[in-house]
Amino acid sequence: MIGRLNHVAIAVPDLQAASAQYANALGAKVGAPQDEPDHGVTVVFIELPNTKIELLYPLGENSPIQGFLDKNPSGGIHHVCYEVEDILAARDHLQETGARVLGSGEPRIGAHGKPVLFLHPKDFNGCLVELEQV
Repeated sequence: MIGRLNHVAIAVPDLQAASAQYANALGAKVGAPQDEPDHGVTVVFIELPNTKIELLYPLGENSPIQGFLDKNPSGGIHHVCYEVEDILAARDHLQETGARVLGSGEPRIGAHGKPVLFLHPKDFNGCLVELEQV
């Protein structure tokens, strides 16, 4: 069911500084900031040969990323995203095994324009998991 690693998301307190660090210090291909108001974040994708890094910065008053940064002022790894072929079948299977899907349980459109779901970190060894249909 689980496919390849799509991205690792890192919450950052300063999006411009973090983007510059990846571009200048690491020589990475850094995309432009992209507001995702439905998710309460501004994202920047960093292209790597085998996956992506997603920098997350709070957008709006109710951003879930702000809560994360309040607890982790320097930022840190927020979630990992795995690809799945059929997000509804994946959701149903995971719920049958006892995993909790966050939110309404219905997929939402993510930053790549594809359906995504998030799984409760307490069900995955403390790691917030995002699934993205490919």
